[in-house]
Amino acid sequence: MGNEVAATVRVKPGRSRKGFHERPRILDMVRITLSVAVMANARTAAARNISRASKNPETPIPLIITNNCPNTIWPGIGTQNGIGPGTGGFALEAGGTQKMYVSADWQGRIWGRTNCSFNEDGSGPSNLNGVNGNGAACRTGDCFGKLSCEFSGQVPTTLAEFNLIGGMGGKQTFYDISLVDGYNLPLGIVYHPAGNTTWIPPNLTNCACIASAGYLAAPARSGMAYTNSSFPTPWEAAQTNGGVAGWCPWDLQEYPPSKPGSGIYPYPDDNIERPVFDPCLSACAATGDPQDCCTGRYNDPNVCRPGLYSQQAKSVCPDAYSYAFDDQTSTFIIPNGGGFEVVFCPSGRSTNILEVFGDELRALASGGRITSEMLQTVMNKTYIDTKPLSGGVVVRPGMGLLLAVASIVGLFILR
Repeated sequence: MGNEVAATVRVKPGRSRKGFHERPRILDMVRITLSVAVMANARTAAARNISRASKNPETPIPLIITNNCPNTIWPGIGTQNGIGPGTGGFALEAGGTQKMYVSADWQGRIWGRTNCSFNEDGSGPSNLNGVNGNGAACRTGDCFGKLSCEFSGQVPTTLAEFNLIGGMGGKQTFYDISLVDGYNLPLGIVYHPAGNTTWIPPNLTNCACIASAGYLAAPARSGMAYTNSSFPTPWEAAQTNGGVAGWCPWDLQEYPPSKPGSGIYPYPDDNIERPVFDPCLSACAATGDPQDCCTGRYNDPNVCRPGLYSQQAKSVCPDAYSYAFDDQTSTFIIPNGGGFEVVFCPSGRSTNILEVFGDELRALASGGRITSEMLQTVMNKTYIDTKPLSGGVVVRPGMGLLLAVASIVGLFILR
């Protein structure tokens, strides 16, 4: 994620998930160089768009983006339905937060772009990259070289997905973290309650996927990131900063480390040290194969099964989508009301909320309320720390994954 890199940019064929457009191929070999003056102009333009959106009475729902990463990122925003925030993307410096607003019927996704360089008006890459402003502007998540995205970003990207009018009668909000298009940055979603939803415990709503080495808190079954002392959040407890670096199958790394001196390595060779920033393509994004993408005759939850990528992804991010039919173990459903904050490089660990509190979340989704018995359960740290789990296998160098994933049925959102 350094500010000056040379990158080979490739677009992998992949499924256009949940209603977004397919991604065409673009140029390879783009030199990306950050220009401070260019980015200042781009940030000013984005701020004007965001300011206009925040004054629109038709966009009452807060949408906040926070960058806890050590470098500038360029959030991308794709709107599928409703009124978006007035911009499709902007620069966000390390430690920065940007508050925007969307309409109550908004459906869309947010992802992070890395190592970007745009021209003065944000319409294409900076001319400094040597291709006269054509091609990609970002190393990951690029939007046809534009600062303000019009569609979805180039894979691989970690996605935050929202449907603010889900369920029967549009009275529920559906949201998730998706690794179906791959993974590039740690990402968390924090719910900001409205006046009518302050009763929802924060450890039922605030999820995270942290699959990059160096960002994990110490192993623990529960923790207090993005919650309060009354409601411990269930965490994935097995991964370590040393081990999590090897979760991505070798051939799915977007920028794999150099081969050994002989130029030949066994597959997979997880003993080769991987970089901290190690974007990972999903099997679907890499191959476009119907079996990996759950398309064609595989477009059936009883036929399409999670492969190695999906199993590995689920072991490091239990609450995230790992393949197209992963709804039951990846979808958060709460009553309408309130806003959301997308946090890049969040604190803590990957959450395991849906497995630990699945019954409570299903009851919340169906009944729209929390009983006193449910409240006692979600406040009980001992219950969280001792509940038997299905058990993902720790990813260690040289190990394959033996994680079994249950057959997925049920909810389908944003398709």
